Amino acid sequence: MRYSRFRSTAFTLVEVMVALVILTLLLSAIAVPLAAVLDMRRQEETRRILDEAREALLGFAAAHARLPCPASEASNGQESFAAAGDASNGQCSNFLDGFLPAAALGLARLDSAGFARDAWPGERSRIRYAVFGGAVNGVANPLTRANGMQMATLAGLGAASHFLIICSTAQAATAASCGPAANQLTRRAAVVLLSLGPNASATPGAGSDEARNLAGSVVFVHREASLAAGNEFDDILLWVPVHLVINRLLMAGRLP
Repeated sequence: MRYSRFRSTAFTLVEVMVALVILTLLLSAIAVPLAAVLDMRRQEETRRILDEAREALLGFAAAHARLPCPASEASNGQESFAAAGDASNGQCSNFLDGFLPAAALGLARLDSAGFARDAWPGERSRIRYAVFGGAVNGVANPLTRANGMQMATLAGLGAASHFLIICSTAQAATAASCGPAANQLTRRAAVVLLSLGPNASATPGAGSDEARNLAGSVVFVHREASLAAGNEFDDILLWVPVHLVINRLLMAGRLP
């Protein structure tokens, strides 16, 4: 009788162990899809945040006849001008590697330092912002100085060789070109809004597409997400064509 009970108890423990293994496998199988769904929702929310930021930038341009300068890490979400810069000359402290001046734009859902963030956690999730700062038709910083686009003239803006450049890959790209023409998506982006995606805390590999987006040049990369070893890419990038900015200024009576 005791032997029978022992066998019964032992068999029950084995059953419990098997059940736990099966449950673990089932939970693991469920967890992967749930993680994927959560990531998709964060991507959708981030795109919504970028869309809202784009509309705020266009509204700012219509109201002030210029685009704002990027914020710096120390400007608490406000525009960051160079030492002698202001709205009259449009001289930003950093045109190409700053942050969205979300506080200056009046956006909601800011972090404690005045910055807008994407849908992933962490300080590195702050939305980045770049604006073209080159000269057009002899006018310096025409996009960020008050009435600068009017000074550059519609003809001058239309004839400009390039603004910010968006490439489909950083392969063969330089600080001023996408390399082969087939790599080029546009040369006429007035601004770029950038989320570093879920891997924001990681340092991009040298020469990678993600590294190009942090290089501080007029060239940026936009492509499908990829987990390819050595060139992972999950940045979410949105740009505003200069012609759309011009259109908003025309509608607001700021141009010509």
